[in-house]
Amino acid sequence: MNMGEKIYDLRTQKGLTLEELGNMVGVGKSTVRKWENGMIANMKRDKILKVSQALETSPAYLMGWKEEENTTDSACDKSPLITLLPDGLPARTVNLLPAVPNSLAVKADFCLIAAGDSMQGARICDGDLVWVQKQDWVENGEIAALLLNNEKKAVLRRLYYHKEKKLLILKPENSAYEDSIFVNEELEHVQILGKAVAFQSLIR
Repeated sequence: MNMGEKIYDLRTQKGLTLEELGNMVGVGKSTVRKWENGMIANMKRDKILKVSQALETSPAYLMGWKEEENTTDSACDKSPLITLLPDGLPARTVNLLPAVPNSLAVKADFCLIAAGDSMQGARICDGDLVWVQKQDWVENGEIAALLLNNEKKAVLRRLYYHKEKKLLILKPENSAYEDSIFVNEELEHVQILGKAVAFQSLIR
């Protein structure tokens, strides 16, 4: 099934009308109808996420990255999906379980949905799926997933640590954004969630 057929199938299974699903996602019923009929082929990633939440499925299932929603695949690591929000907004956890595609050939513990353009220089763009291997440190120059300032801000940044200076520099991959710098006791306000090991994007 294509994405529109999956949306229609799940919507009708749940007894939702076009208008009800549209209200849950923040669009009109005509837009939902166009999604289901394939008249809008390229749904925005934020809408795919909202539709998947409303229909209690995963973005990966709707996008065809795993064919069956409840298929058990020993080659895939399933893990909670957390949404990577723009800098300054709280991170939140949602109950979605995307699988790491076999083609990526990596082991990951959780998956992020990138928001914004702060890492576009690393080819990670708004709406991309980023798989993260859980660990409490990464090597200099690697991309880390982090929470900053005890405020549950989930970000991706290249990490550079100067041990002798007790200096941590977190670099975005976009010159429009400034480096985040932490020194001495400020380091206690940085929590490393893990290392970004793979990402997956639609052709734009």
